[in-house]
Amino acid sequence: MTESATNTLQNASCSSTPPSSDITAALVLADGTVFWGYGFGKEGNTVGEVCFNTSITGYQEILSDPSYAGQIITFTFPHIGNVGTNAEDMETRHPAARGLVVREEVTSPANFRAESPLGAWAAEMGLVGIAGIDTRKLTRHIRKNGAPNGVIVYNKDGVFDIPALLAQAQDWPGLNGMDLAKDVTCDETYDWRGTRWHLGKGFGTLDKEEAHIVAVDYGAKINILRCLAETGARVTVVPATASFDDIMAHKPDGIFLSNGPGDPAATGEYALPVINKLIETGLPIFGICLGHQLLALAFGGKTYKMHQGHRGANHPVQDLRTGKVEITSMNHGFSVDGDSLPANVKISHVSLFDQTVCGIECTDKPIFSVQQHPEASPGPQDSFYLFEQFMKSIKAHKAA
Repeated sequence: MTESATNTLQNASCSSTPPSSDITAALVLADGTVFWGYGFGKEGNTVGEVCFNTSITGYQEILSDPSYAGQIITFTFPHIGNVGTNAEDMETRHPAARGLVVREEVTSPANFRAESPLGAWAAEMGLVGIAGIDTRKLTRHIRKNGAPNGVIVYNKDGVFDIPALLAQAQDWPGLNGMDLAKDVTCDETYDWRGTRWHLGKGFGTLDKEEAHIVAVDYGAKINILRCLAETGARVTVVPATASFDDIMAHKPDGIFLSNGPGDPAATGEYALPVINKLIETGLPIFGICLGHQLLALAFGGKTYKMHQGHRGANHPVQDLRTGKVEITSMNHGFSVDGDSLPANVKISHVSLFDQTVCGIECTDKPIFSVQQHPEASPGPQDSFYLFEQFMKSIKAHKAA
């Protein structure tokens, strides 16, 4: 990309005509704003909610996180793709994100773990990408106006029907009221015994089973399952639509409610009746992200769509029980309304950015949940204690 082309892109507005002849991609927002750039990944177009993520590293884990279903991810860090991609860093087999937006053109990878360049990997995964746009301008737009619907189009011929793309962005219904857990959940029940990755050793395997956890998969990240197994748990993963009887037939010692995409109220239409019955069993329950929001709804609380959401690996969260501050990884566009929680459900964690609810715990049952992703290692291990806390509650319940 030439310096003059970069400057032209920085100043591009709502024109339907590309600012230069080498343009191969455009990002069209539902309000008519157009960003011009250079395409990579899969050629074609994709529509979704345009959000931003402030993480400096971990772009492959972000892109393969099922919680990003229905979303186009803008990376605020300019150098994305410089360490390439590899099979070990996948959080699911098939990414659910709709596309990605980056500032600088994707360069060749320079990392000893790299197996494939980001562009080639994105094409293989069906992700449409656009590079060369002013991501700072786009991020400010999102912060001011909220996360918009948008369309990325990548056409090597440089021909774009902007009015049609604008109509596509405006016609997309958005995430509010949308259940996406059914789109990313597993097709059938399976067992998981893999443990966390260690440098020089790779991934491990559970060798001593201390408990059996059933994980309800609303879009579970693989590393969450590894962290559960690391504590000594054999994990049985069941689909999001599993019934109470399906779950209890596995005779679990504890229940895990996973992360996932979409509106928790929409997923709750079929998930909440099951979760309410699970709560009545008295079994230890741990929820992360969407699982956290669903637990709050099951207790009678409410959730709401956030203006721009929290997405990044630098979010400070305070544990109100100890005063400790954790550096966490987050990815959510909905939040729990703390004022709606009943008396027996206390707020355990809050965001130090905006005081939103980041954790709850039940005072009369071994049930707790967090909004952040403790498995994502941004601190790098500030929040790993939550998995140990879950295992301790399971062992205490078994002993009782």
